[in-house]
Amino acid sequence: MTIVGRESESAAVLGVTSGVLIVTGEPGAGKSTLLALAADRHQGRVLRMTGSESEANLPFAGLHQLLRPVLDDAARLPARQRSALLGAIGADDGDATGPPDRLLLGVALLALLSDLAQRTPLLVLVDDLHWIDTGSLEALAFAARRIDGEPLAVLAGTRDTAGAAAFSGFPTLALGPLDASAAVRLLDGQPYPPTGGRRMRILDQAAGNPLALVELARAYGTDGPAPAGDPTAEDLLPPTDRLMRLYAADLDALPDATRRALLLAAADERAVAGRIEALAPAEAAGLLRITGAGDARRARFRHPLIRSAIYHSVPLAARRRAHRDLAASLSGEPDRRAWHLAAAAEGPDEEIAAALEESAGRARTRGGYTAAVTALERAAELSPAPHDRARRLVAAAREAVATGQPHWVRELAARARALTDDPALVAEASLRVGQVLTLSAEHDTALTLLTRAAEDPRLRRTAVGLASVAGFYSGDEDHRLAIRAQAQGDPWTLAVTDPAEARSERAAALPALVERADGDPALLNSLGAMAWLLDETALAVRIFDDALDRWRLRGTLPTGLGCTAGWAYLDHGLWAQARLAAASTVSSVAGLPHLEAAVRSLEAAPLALTGRTAEARTAASAALSLVDPDRSRAVAVRARWALGMAAVAEGDQSTAYEQFRLLFTPDGDPVHYACSHAGVAELAAAAVRTGHHAEAAAIVERTEKRLADDLSPRMRALIHRAHALLDPSGAEPHFTAALADPAGRQWPFERAQILLDHAEWLRRAHRITDARPLLHTALETFRRLGAHPWTDRAQAELRAAGVDPAPTTPDALTTLTPQQQHIIRLAAKGLSNREIGERLFLSPRTVGSHLYRSFPKLGVTARSQLRDVLESSGQT
Repeated sequence: MTIVGRESESAAVLGVTSGVLIVTGEPGAGKSTLLALAADRHQGRVLRMTGSESEANLPFAGLHQLLRPVLDDAARLPARQRSALLGAIGADDGDATGPPDRLLLGVALLALLSDLAQRTPLLVLVDDLHWIDTGSLEALAFAARRIDGEPLAVLAGTRDTAGAAAFSGFPTLALGPLDASAAVRLLDGQPYPPTGGRRMRILDQAAGNPLALVELARAYGTDGPAPAGDPTAEDLLPPTDRLMRLYAADLDALPDATRRALLLAAADERAVAGRIEALAPAEAAGLLRITGAGDARRARFRHPLIRSAIYHSVPLAARRRAHRDLAASLSGEPDRRAWHLAAAAEGPDEEIAAALEESAGRARTRGGYTAAVTALERAAELSPAPHDRARRLVAAAREAVATGQPHWVRELAARARALTDDPALVAEASLRVGQVLTLSAEHDTALTLLTRAAEDPRLRRTAVGLASVAGFYSGDEDHRLAIRAQAQGDPWTLAVTDPAEARSERAAALPALVERADGDPALLNSLGAMAWLLDETALAVRIFDDALDRWRLRGTLPTGLGCTAGWAYLDHGLWAQARLAAASTVSSVAGLPHLEAAVRSLEAAPLALTGRTAEARTAASAALSLVDPDRSRAVAVRARWALGMAAVAEGDQSTAYEQFRLLFTPDGDPVHYACSHAGVAELAAAAVRTGHHAEAAAIVERTEKRLADDLSPRMRALIHRAHALLDPSGAEPHFTAALADPAGRQWPFERAQILLDHAEWLRRAHRITDARPLLHTALETFRRLGAHPWTDRAQAELRAAGVDPAPTTPDALTTLTPQQQHIIRLAAKGLSNREIGERLFLSPRTVGSHLYRSFPKLGVTARSQLRDVLESSGQT
């Protein structure tokens, strides 16, 4: 049995062989499933006790369940203990008189369970602990507190320990909501996985609750029925009967006025003004809480499914009436008014559809892509004219691309094509599907659709530009050449399909292109990627910083946006920023195997460079397992580079050579026309240590010829390093050339490697005095970056050169978390706590807390000192 998203919790439960563990979580969190897993895997005997609301007041009902299978074994207990135990559960053998002595009862239960455990390991499972009667709870708790290393374990599940005070103080395992990736995996594992907008609504409403995900997927999956009823401002799917029983059980006990106020609050969480008193009983029952003040006051339901259950507990006519009433009170809030009018509409209505379309535009500017898609989709449903319906569905598909949901984009595009023969709309529908498929592993399909869309002159430039992205990801030479043939001088397409050709010319044009972007974050992000591909890494980082800041000010970043920026940060020595880019992207890529693989390979790289090699191998191997390496070559090459660097960090040069050799074909050509070249120097370094000089030399020569027309400063330095390593007798001119260009400081780790290699060569040539300053500089860089394996190597070289290096003290910045480092960088730029919070989606208080904890570690007392810290660490 595999429990999706509960791997660590499963291990914790299975590890309980003695003692007590209480598993807590909301209804549907998976408590019973974990208990069933423990029972299934247990090697001995299992006794069960399951709480029931109907038996919560029956004395010793739980104990009766537990002991029925072992009543015969109670005969071996001393007479008084046996009498107390059997008397409590109504199986008295005639010796008992009066109510049982609670102390004696606990001793008897402990003796019985211990005796059973001596014969075979014993597991006592208690489900719904909060509904076990008090007497049974007290007896079991008495016994549980006296388990002393014997093969006896008590495993219990409860919503919270507050309802079972006798079990307070025991170790607990809290089951929170599943994370986004696990929720998607659980959803996709259902018989009919939901797609499109319904998928997004299920994920949103379930809020990581496993039972809710399963129930809603089965009710409204791909082959399931469309949800009955009306769409609401949030498109609340009706809960299944089982979920209604769990989440709406307390509604009937509430006053009528409270239920009416709850319906309005469920239809619109901000509809609480003038209803605070009416909602008080619901708040007391724990269904919701009122937060904020004034216009910011709103109802926060304990779980989205409570809100849905309340909303769907009344007939459709009542819901529509509630929406009409709310719309009438919202003349000054067009977005909310449009949604309520849409929810109250009984048929097509162009005026409402137009209002929703306008609302979608405002949502998009705020980064609310899902809200924009949902508004456009509903606008299409309300459009009387088929052409308007199709047009709005295509617009919805365009916005859905940013959500990273290929199924949703495909569904919207297909619905649009079924409504119209308009060539422009059909072409854009193909464009949007092709665009979202660039994020998936379906590169061939993406290129076919984008090529088709490029036949429309109005879409041609956009389609070819997107096709170049798909071609870059695939790395296929035929794809590259076909796209390049359609470039028609477009600098972006030319740079993406061949970064080496006319590199200097294209790099020189970048500042003007950035100026013309006029602050558009989408254009800036593309130009940042272009700068990175052209090895203008410092400029790429500045552009990405600006683009990402602008995106964050708008709201949520489009899916996968930060991955390319992460590689630029990595190359520029901003490893914490690279890790943060990966961490902030990973939750949004579930269901997109290519993009998830790209994020895993990005995760792996800084892990390898900082010496966390086991974690690096896990991440890189996961990346390679998610895609076909021959069809997603950009990811495969990056993952193998990370595996190679992990091997270098461990001193395993044979594995390092194997991984770096896989960056090139058997003939010595790059596996990926742009990404493979960055590994050429590492290939040479590993070849020297493994006896593959000739093969590596041939690849280095082939790479140099391929890039000879316009080598970037980075590639020039790497090729010179490779030549120096492969030909020690003529190494010095190559080392000198590799370090001559000050532009090489854009790649601090690679430059420090060259300094270290050069110093090693000098020491072997007995030029120890010349080697020492190079070693000191390299060591300083490695320490600042947190490149621990290379720090150790540089220190060893210094000792061999007669210098006893100071003990390694990590750079102060590297002791901070990636998020704290990001906050420090923004604070150093002069941003206030509120401005930083807006960019990182944190409260100003949280930002202040991070700064408060970071200042002592950095040895500063004021924000004005942060810039000096960054300058000394080379991170300005």
